[in-house]
Amino acid sequence: MLIRCVVYQKGQKLADIDPHQIHEYVAQPDCFVWVALYEPDAVTLASMQEEFDLHPLAVEDASHGEQRPKVEEYGDSLFAVLQMLEQDPSGDLRVGALHMFVGRNYILSVRKGAEKGFQDVRARCEREPELLERGSGYVLYALTDAVVDRYFPVIQSIESELERIEEQIFANKSARESIEQLYGLKQKLTAAKHAVGPLLDALTNLSGTRVPYSCAGMQEYFRDISDHLQRLNQTIESVRDTIATAISVNLSMITLQESETMKRLASYAALIAVPTLIVGIYGMNFDYMPETKWKYGYPFALSLMVAIDAVVFYLLRKAKWV
Repeated sequence: MLIRCVVYQKGQKLADIDPHQIHEYVAQPDCFVWVALYEPDAVTLASMQEEFDLHPLAVEDASHGEQRPKVEEYGDSLFAVLQMLEQDPSGDLRVGALHMFVGRNYILSVRKGAEKGFQDVRARCEREPELLERGSGYVLYALTDAVVDRYFPVIQSIESELERIEEQIFANKSARESIEQLYGLKQKLTAAKHAVGPLLDALTNLSGTRVPYSCAGMQEYFRDISDHLQRLNQTIESVRDTIATAISVNLSMITLQESETMKRLASYAALIAVPTLIVGIYGMNFDYMPETKWKYGYPFALSLMVAIDAVVFYLLRKAKWV
């Protein structure tokens, strides 16, 4: 689906144009075209390939989707892949993609698997004509910056959920439930790591001394994005270590609970064993056992069992076994 197809001249919006007119404006040196697509079909991509003269390998990658974040050069043009992270109302993490074809005087963005678009980015760029005049390189920065900024709420949500689960671990909640939730967080964190790590490596090509022509003069902007990605990467590593520790603590809590249960069972067995021993011996009823002829023998045996169990229970309670 075509969202917008706009031509700009010297930082100012010139007009919304028909996609079949793209090649006319791309040929003009003082103009650049910004096209946004959402879930395009093969016919639309083929049309864009013809209008912009896109490299077939880049188009093939955009068609297949599920690409690793990267920035590749094809002559004077760039092909960038970014992963988009979104959380639905239920808290599940949805991973989409943004593919960008960048040339001297054009940028084509293809969004897949993500609901939130970039209308706010286009509006911001149009409010800053002095920056938009830099052309497609600035738009590439603005879109990349928007994608990276959307990573922060996702990571913060994971951190908040982790804190809640940590409290749950020490509140004697279900251990199985806590471990399942921790592994769910770990999967989300892995998805975030796959989005951040490769992109951090890819942006080094745009923030160094040698950069593609379309991004000339934009190194400091891309270095700023790299700084954000460094912070995200460090946070992800920290949260990952905390999750591993939480899983270990949760397993230790399970072991402690099992140990407490075994101690209680052993204590109850000891309380039952003493009367059983006395009853077993007293109940043999040999003729030559003096207590069998004693009229207080039975009450004495019961009293003895209660007294011994009371002493054993006191000792077990003192040792915090029961």
